[in-house]
Amino acid sequence: MAKNKSVAKIDSGYVQQYDAYMKRQQKKKKRLVRRLALFALVTFLLFGSLLSYHLKQRSLLADKQQEYQQLQEDMQQLNKKESDLKEEIQLLQDEEYVLQIARTNYFFSKEGEIIFKLPDNGPSY
Repeated sequence: MAKNKSVAKIDSGYVQQYDAYMKRQQKKKKRLVRRLALFALVTFLLFGSLLSYHLKQRSLLADKQQEYQQLQEDMQQLNKKESDLKEEIQLLQDEEYVLQIARTNYFFSKEGEIIFKLPDNGPSY
């Protein structure tokens, strides 16, 4: 004895209003879900692009800092070289120093002086 449980729907104005109201609510809910999904997608894309940009900037900053350190070291070396060259300029303006260099490196002799070049090696015996 199978009973068919079929319920007839009441066709009144109130039921029609209620059905229309429920359809509107379902459409609103569906639109809300779509808007939230779109908002989440946009937020995710924005966050991802900002994160990517931040990481690139950090990498660029690290490269620039390394280059800056290298340039600082080069500048220190050049400043030392400059101070050495200035000191040499001061020394080269002294006539005694120039004569001493000429005598040592170029065998420049005073009048009546004889220069003998001795070998740098030790005795050969």
